[in-house]
Amino acid sequence: MRRDELGDLSAFLAVAEERSFTRAAARLGTSQSSLSHTVRRLEERMGVRLLTRTTRNVAPTEAGEQLLDTLRPAFNDIEERISAIGALRQRPAGTVRLTASPHPAASIVMPAASRLMAEYPDVKIEISVDLRLTDIVAERYDAGIRLGEQVEKDMVAVRIGPDLRMAVVGSPDYFARHPKPKTPHELTRHSCINLRLPTLGGLYAWEFERKGRPLNVRVDGQFICNETSMIIDAALNGLGLTCLPEDLFGTLVAEGRLVRVLEDWCPPFPGYHLYYPSRRQTSPAFRLLVEALRYRE
Repeated sequence: MRRDELGDLSAFLAVAEERSFTRAAARLGTSQSSLSHTVRRLEERMGVRLLTRTTRNVAPTEAGEQLLDTLRPAFNDIEERISAIGALRQRPAGTVRLTASPHPAASIVMPAASRLMAEYPDVKIEISVDLRLTDIVAERYDAGIRLGEQVEKDMVAVRIGPDLRMAVVGSPDYFARHPKPKTPHELTRHSCINLRLPTLGGLYAWEFERKGRPLNVRVDGQFICNETSMIIDAALNGLGLTCLPEDLFGTLVAEGRLVRVLEDWCPPFPGYHLYYPSRRQTSPAFRLLVEALRYRE
């Protein structure tokens, strides 16, 4: 295979994964027109259309999907082997790409990453902050950070934080106007602030458990949002009750700015974990970050 043919295949892989010439060009550090010319050249050489192009979308054809399935593991293997060769350097180096939701990214990852980068100047860390449950293999991340119960069973999971609990809270002003609920069933009589889930777009059903018996409650209220900081502000302003992981509230409950209820209905659950594919060949830089993030009680 000639060198330009390998480059053409790499260009196609980027476009097929990004589903966009614009994003693929940014990823490869080239122009959109040059990338489009490269893919057309590959299609002409292979004698088959690989991509379906519309004004809004780019998608692989059936032939393109077959080529994508062939190229992705091959290029991933090349990258991992090159990283392994680079690992023979005396000083750890390279880029580690993570995806994480906002709270663990700021409260857990950044403090550890900052210390690591200060100690190892050749290590680079990229964090994509996103509430979605990202496919880290398809989107070429080294690892992701999510709650333990959200991690797939075929992934290596490393605990990076303590167990968490959900907390139902409201402002003192709200409870001056409404009685405190004694059971989750009474929440249907309260104004509740709903969280819009990012992955499928549904509303979060408030989850409770007591004496080993789970209970989910669908609540209603005037305000719905997909951003937790705005939900907390709404609760502080007396718009209703909210249910979020207790660590998101910081000192607001201790300071009396929010009042917690139904605490005995909220048992602990696995906290944040770093996860990555079990078949991955890890680099020294990645292993350093894992150890820096590993939770130690």
